[in-house]
Amino acid sequence: MPRSINSFVALGFGIIYTLVGLAGFLVSSGVPFVGREGEPLIVFDVNGAHNIVHLLIGVGLIVASRRTNTARSVNIGVGLVYLLLGALGPFINGTVVDLIGLNTADNYLHLVSGALLLGVGLLADKGASQRRGAARLRGVAARRAARGT
Repeated sequence: MPRSINSFVALGFGIIYTLVGLAGFLVSSGVPFVGREGEPLIVFDVNGAHNIVHLLIGVGLIVASRRTNTARSVNIGVGLVYLLLGALGPFINGTVVDLIGLNTADNYLHLVSGALLLGVGLLADKGASQRRGAARLRGVAARRAARGT
């Protein structure tokens, strides 16, 4: 069965964020696990806590990708959180609230990721559950007709 758009996007983002979380541990051993400091992974600052967040989000997206409705809900939720984090990031960077070592590149990435996840979640696969429900009802009606009830 082909994947829905939401499932495909959740799986793709999930794989990327999981790999980023794992790769982050290769570069972040020189900074505190939690705090304003991070080591660069390409242009994004990461620390241990940031890596754990990427792993949790990545695995969550991968697991959610198995069902369209779950993928859609998780895409919307993660998209909203990332948009909020991207918008608040400039005010958080370098403050006591910055526990995961954010930088400007992180803020832009969160805004783009959030917009894509939220957009796909809101606009794609809207009728998937309705089509599945209608197919289920047709199946029930066919079984009843076969039994003569």
